[in-house]
Amino acid sequence: MNAVNRFLINPKSILFVFLGVAVFASLQSYFGGLKSFVEGGHLYTTYNNYIIFKQSFFHLLENKDLYAQFVEEQGDLFKYSPSFALIFGMLSILPDVLGLSLWNILNAFVLFCSVYYLPRIDIRTKGLILVFMLVELLTSVQNEQSNALIAGLLIFSFGFLERGKYWMATLCVVSTIFIKVFGIVALALFLLYPNKFKLAYTTAFWVVFFTFLPLLVIDWEQFVFLYKSWANLLQNDHSISDGLSVIGWLKSWFGWQVNKTYVSLAGVVLFCIPLLKIRSYQNFVFRILMLSSILVWVVIFNHRAESPTFIIAISGVALWYYAQFPKKENYALLVLAFVFTALSPTDIFPKFIRDEWMKPYVAKAVPCILIWGKIIYDMLFGRLLPREETEKVL
Repeated sequence: MNAVNRFLINPKSILFVFLGVAVFASLQSYFGGLKSFVEGGHLYTTYNNYIIFKQSFFHLLENKDLYAQFVEEQGDLFKYSPSFALIFGMLSILPDVLGLSLWNILNAFVLFCSVYYLPRIDIRTKGLILVFMLVELLTSVQNEQSNALIAGLLIFSFGFLERGKYWMATLCVVSTIFIKVFGIVALALFLLYPNKFKLAYTTAFWVVFFTFLPLLVIDWEQFVFLYKSWANLLQNDHSISDGLSVIGWLKSWFGWQVNKTYVSLAGVVLFCIPLLKIRSYQNFVFRILMLSSILVWVVIFNHRAESPTFIIAISGVALWYYAQFPKKENYALLVLAFVFTALSPTDIFPKFIRDEWMKPYVAKAVPCILIWGKIIYDMLFGRLLPREETEKVL
């Protein structure tokens, strides 16, 4: 057995790399000095996103509007739920270097564990999946984002559903909704499994739990105000940008000024068509491709998608490729995703190429858009065979 294979079948080695990436990114951000988001503007820490999350907890306790501008403290708006602000308090009370490191470690660790919790995929393939995610993981944690955590929770939800652990599955899905609302798309997974009533009431329980959790520290009037303010922010946020998305691709490649609502509706219709194949629900590959479709969809149809968001999409790409029997055309798409999605923001490409070609033509999103189309095609017309099935569902 060569060194590569020994590495791939050794979870401890891969965990060491994942945690190393998280710690490296944290220290890089912490010691990165100050920066301004506009020329001559206010200076903020390099780890501004973490500061936004951290300060949201204190703003919650102080009965402030979480979704207002706090120019003296942070360089952007807080956009998550009031419940997220409360839960993040466990890190907010820590020194920045420790809280930041633990936050990034949490993101990396949840993603790592979620892949190893997947059933019916052998340990070497799980290693390949995780290694394929590494570059995007680094991009995400360098920006102190929650995207790796979201990807991990969604993958965990699939593992729990496969094992019939519906309370945990619904907890994972609902918790992503209270981080970034696009997690609601993952509710589609529940259609593939029996006992819909249990899935419904466990989902309802967690929605109620997370919705009212902030009442532990605020009164009812402030509670209602914050949710109205959050809804207003999300509504206004819808028209701000095109992002690294289908909308951005249509605009930059074809010059089409399309209505975002129409594009989203088209995406929903295409996403739902494979769900008509009810008999395929019994096929494990079909089910994991639905998970892959969700992971890619929530990014490419998100008009606010940025480079750090793509750890979610690349997780879906990895599962799509490695969970089924390998095909040459799929491998070609996988290589495109690695080169143009994972590597395009890095120094492997000269700066002038990144600035004049990669960014204007949303090159990072294009392979994921193509792969999502292939996922839908595979679910509708493909012969869905597993790559390997050497592990039993625990």
